[in-house]
Amino acid sequence: MPDLLLELRSEEVPARMQRKAAGDLRKLVTDGLVEAGLTYEGCQEYWTPRRLTLDIRGLTARSKDVHEERKGPSTKAPEQAIQGFLRSAGLSDISQAHVHSDPKKGDFYVAHMVKPGRSAEEIVAELVPSVIRNFPWPKSMRWGKASSKPGALRWVRPLQSIVCVFGPENGETAIIDFEIDGIRSGNVTYGHRFHAPDAITVRRFDDYVSKLEAAKVVLDGERRKRIIAADANQLAFARGLELVEDEALLEEVSGLVEWPVVLMGEFEKEYLEIPGEVIRLTIRANQKCFVVRSDGEKLSNHFLLTSNIEARDGGKEIIHGNGKVVRARLSDALYFWKTDQADLPDLALLTPSAEKFGLDLKKPLDQRMARLDHLNVTFHAKIGTQGERVARIAALAEEIAPIVGADPALARRAALLAKADLPTEIVGEFPELQGVMGHKYALLQGEDPSVAAAIEDHYKPQGPSDRAPTDPVSIAVALADKLDTLVGFWAIDEKPTGSKDPFALRRAALGVIRIIIENGLRLSLFSTAFVAAVGHEIDEDEKREIREDVAIKGLVREPGLRAHASRILAAREKERDHEESDLQSAVGTFHLEVTSADLLSFFHDRLKVYLRDQGARHDLIDAVISEESDDLLQIVRRVEALEKLLETEDGKNLLAGTKRAANILAAEEKKGTRIADSVEAAFLNDPAEKALNEALNQAESKAAQAIQNEDFSTAMVALGALREPIDSFFEKVLVNDQDEAVRANRLALLARVRAATNQVADFSKIAG
Repeated sequence: MPDLLLELRSEEVPARMQRKAAGDLRKLVTDGLVEAGLTYEGCQEYWTPRRLTLDIRGLTARSKDVHEERKGPSTKAPEQAIQGFLRSAGLSDISQAHVHSDPKKGDFYVAHMVKPGRSAEEIVAELVPSVIRNFPWPKSMRWGKASSKPGALRWVRPLQSIVCVFGPENGETAIIDFEIDGIRSGNVTYGHRFHAPDAITVRRFDDYVSKLEAAKVVLDGERRKRIIAADANQLAFARGLELVEDEALLEEVSGLVEWPVVLMGEFEKEYLEIPGEVIRLTIRANQKCFVVRSDGEKLSNHFLLTSNIEARDGGKEIIHGNGKVVRARLSDALYFWKTDQADLPDLALLTPSAEKFGLDLKKPLDQRMARLDHLNVTFHAKIGTQGERVARIAALAEEIAPIVGADPALARRAALLAKADLPTEIVGEFPELQGVMGHKYALLQGEDPSVAAAIEDHYKPQGPSDRAPTDPVSIAVALADKLDTLVGFWAIDEKPTGSKDPFALRRAALGVIRIIIENGLRLSLFSTAFVAAVGHEIDEDEKREIREDVAIKGLVREPGLRAHASRILAAREKERDHEESDLQSAVGTFHLEVTSADLLSFFHDRLKVYLRDQGARHDLIDAVISEESDDLLQIVRRVEALEKLLETEDGKNLLAGTKRAANILAAEEKKGTRIADSVEAAFLNDPAEKALNEALNQAESKAAQAIQNEDFSTAMVALGALREPIDSFFEKVLVNDQDEAVRANRLALLARVRAATNQVADFSKIAG
């Protein structure tokens, strides 16, 4: 079968668009071919800065004929209906139709139509111009004289030529002829614009690739990446250096050149006093160059650039030109680095802010934090300034610190300095270094290593591949930062909706989840979020009382104690109702409860996503999570224990028996059948129901003790022992006994089964 070669050549396309554009071209063309009735064996896309190419192999030469039957009116229908049928079916006379019979409806006309197939050339000539005109570029432009006309062609950069060749793997090929805005398809392309600007005539893909290679164009983007990486490593190794790998930069650079030539430049060693991250970002952002190491993690004063030409002088001028720019940028970076360690000129104005936060204005990073507060830099118009936010984070980090094993004083200090690098010169130039520079500046001014590490790590994890912080101080500040963000945006009703999440709140919630689970932290999330909400809405005088409420509400989980806690809270609210200000405080507390509960529900949704990604069954997660579940680590451990139980034969049968019990109870409750409040031994007649009652006594006790010890595996094993007595009960005992008292007692026994299993999970939500 024949092959199709398609090339769209233009001026340079931005590197970030090339890979996706090639994929889009492949999908649009192949989908169009299949929709038109053609098939193909394989398709591969290619891209360079100046061309998108498709190699489609084994394309059928013609689409198949389509046979269609169109049902018409009855043979006894009026002439007008018959004529309408003939017109719609494309028939000139009724004799061209067939008569079919139906036992109920009688005879009726049917048109047997054949839609002839079309040649691949015809289909491609129609399809490709449509694809070009409707191509989904993020940005596109018009050019030339035709640009002023309605419907003028738009492309990311001016389109210059189209190659469209169709034919067998061996033998003559033909041009598929079409035209779009004055650009006619052909079999002529052009190589490297400097090394080989002359026209190249091609016949098929293999011929096309070899001629482009001879014309200094490497068509395959992945191959260009391999060439750059290999040459860069080899050049570095020859100098006794090591390339600092950068996959994103490699992808970008491979999209900037068609004929990659790697060269090495250098800069003065004095610039190496700048942190390596700053050097790397400076060279990367401004010149798209790689950096190299000389010894371990220490950078060398050399850099690697990728040129698009083989210069006659061996690249000396190219190296010189890039070196000049690199030196200028590094000179700026060195100035920023030294300026950030010097005193600020407006220190006298920063004293009030320094006193507010307990900052030492003899230290550069403290000065920057004081300036951040003094300038009232806005975090969000409805949430407040960065200074206000830092105050909340510091207070919350201090609250969280004892729970996660951190020193509260260190956690507070780290939180106070966490945002201090935002007004520094280097972070102003490279925002992606926020946290990193704070870490370095903190060490320079003698901060505790845990404080310095927390300044960098409190932003983590920023994605699924990013590590979660593990140092207790970092954990406390990271949790405080993320919870303050979440509570703040929840309070102003700026929650994620659909696919929109402009403030990355889903990422923040997932970060909290990962920090808690990966560090094995026991944390009452409702209570912690409630305290964070306190920082947003309640003044200092009311915080102590509300925290006492939180301690009662958030940390008490046993049903009996929770009821007792509710009575205490009701009494407290009654006392507060005597004064208007206290009434307002109660209303505010209620609002915080609603905010925290809604946020907890959001955490549950994110936790489900996280656990499903880890391979957990969605129904087991739903079975374990309740509206009040705020200990995420406990949820995870319950899911793990439940999963292990259901992998056993006892677990599977227990699930079936428990569901049967729940279904019987639900049906009887719906009918209004009386169910005894408790199981009376006097009404237990059958040995099987006596055995189940005894098994429940033991299982409930063992499971309750295990749950209290948070040993969920043991609790599951205890419940698994109910499997045999439940099976025996359903096999030998009639629940709906004629005696109303016996029936009510047996239903109470089933209610105990449901309650016992509900201690660990809602079995009704488990599939199977």
